[in-house]
Amino acid sequence: MDATEQNNELHKTIWKIAEDLRGSVDGWDFKQYVLGFLFYRFISENLAEYIKQLEGSNDDKFYEKLGDELAKSGKESIVEKKGFFISPSNLFSKVLENLNQQTDSISNLNEKLQDAFNEINNSCNGQASEESFKDLFKDIDLKSPKLGTTTLERNKTLAKIMNSIGSLCLKYQKSDIDAFGNAYEYLMAMYASSAGKSGGEFFTPQEVSKLLVKLTLNNQTSPNKVYDPACGSGSLLLQYKKLLQKDPPLGYFGQEINITTYNLCRMNMFLHNVEYHLIHIAHGDTLISPSPYHREEEPFDAIVSNPPYSTKWEGKDNPLLINDYRFSKAGVLAPKSYADYAFIMHSLSWLSEKGSAAIVVFPGILYRGNAEATIRKYLINENYIDCIISLPENIFFGTSIATCIMILRKNKTDNNILFIDATNLFTKKTKKNVLEENHLDEILELYKNRETKQYCSYLATFDEIIKNDYILEAAKYIEKQDTKEQINIKTLNTEIKYIVEKQTNLRIQIDSIITQLECIED
Repeated sequence: MDATEQNNELHKTIWKIAEDLRGSVDGWDFKQYVLGFLFYRFISENLAEYIKQLEGSNDDKFYEKLGDELAKSGKESIVEKKGFFISPSNLFSKVLENLNQQTDSISNLNEKLQDAFNEINNSCNGQASEESFKDLFKDIDLKSPKLGTTTLERNKTLAKIMNSIGSLCLKYQKSDIDAFGNAYEYLMAMYASSAGKSGGEFFTPQEVSKLLVKLTLNNQTSPNKVYDPACGSGSLLLQYKKLLQKDPPLGYFGQEINITTYNLCRMNMFLHNVEYHLIHIAHGDTLISPSPYHREEEPFDAIVSNPPYSTKWEGKDNPLLINDYRFSKAGVLAPKSYADYAFIMHSLSWLSEKGSAAIVVFPGILYRGNAEATIRKYLINENYIDCIISLPENIFFGTSIATCIMILRKNKTDNNILFIDATNLFTKKTKKNVLEENHLDEILELYKNRETKQYCSYLATFDEIIKNDYILEAAKYIEKQDTKEQINIKTLNTEIKYIVEKQTNLRIQIDSIITQLECIED
């Protein structure tokens, strides 16, 4: 199957699960079961494939056929390499096989699954991989009343999910698509109304992720460590692995406040074969309690982020924050109702001297006043803002607003700011606007050229920015192309004159016909 067929197969499977579970685990709530069991299947395949290659076998079921005791004799070395362990009897494929071959196995399916999840979780206790694997399956509630009112009903629902995931004709390690990311994106599209505003906050469409990452790679081809302060599902960080296959980063750092999305991010990392010792994803509020380990590891060569737009934070209510080295240089804190500049100042603080940061921002922060204006002046006066890119509206799930990208750099060679208007670069697909590959290329070309191009980009000098009261709204600098049809007055008057003459002739002809008819009647 090619990539399109693989995507269609994935979407068909998810739709089937949604139909099977309609009336029980309906809507956005059931995403954790779909994604959780996808992860369970793929991580099982990942381990089985590793053992098969390690033993030089051609049998895809080599590990599945091993006895548990024999497999456990190599547990220590497996955990050291992979970070986790699953007994052959607890593999997704083996549990599913027993479920369909043994009629009584459905009665204790939830217990069998819990045993498997516990084994994965416990296998890394006290190991170097503990923080990476801890509580990954915590959100999969196998006893949830949403699955059914009785144990048997719940197990029947779980069996439906397992069979649907098991029937998916897609081997993860041989896939041409980002199956896990695509599954999440498809779920977002299916349940965007249920996901609400938060959907746009913790999931970034893959084409936007690619654009952000490529922007940070413009002046450095191989960043050592990459970081996302609001990492969500990890889609941004994983773009570095895809785009830098020959020389991937030596560390993926991120922090996420939502526990479910935090687990999802770690799952996503493992499913993309990121080795556990390179994964440094933390749970918590980045602005108030940034990871101590991340503090030790900063600065970072590349920072990408799509933080929540205009979210609330403690701000000046927390007297410690104004003295925090991340925020103190601007002299003021971001408003309590708008944390946007808090994320920007945090990212700038942890950015290396040679690095670049690309951050999706709400347009209002480019022109709002008060504390935000003060921080904006600081960033401009210190020459940290490299570029502002206006994106099309309706490209994120959960929100239709047009957004912007702010690019920060500490090693600029001039004090100009480039503005790019990309609001017309999109393709309409169903209810969303999509950035195609040619659109990304055009934006990147404008960024690389760093020059004024009518209707597309404008390289504003420092003096021009000051003249515009430090406002960074692209419309202040880039003239909008008038796409209305140009009217030639002379040509229009000639056409009107012709129409009037034609009407007059027709009226004369009609009057003549009426006169003739009246004569005939007389």
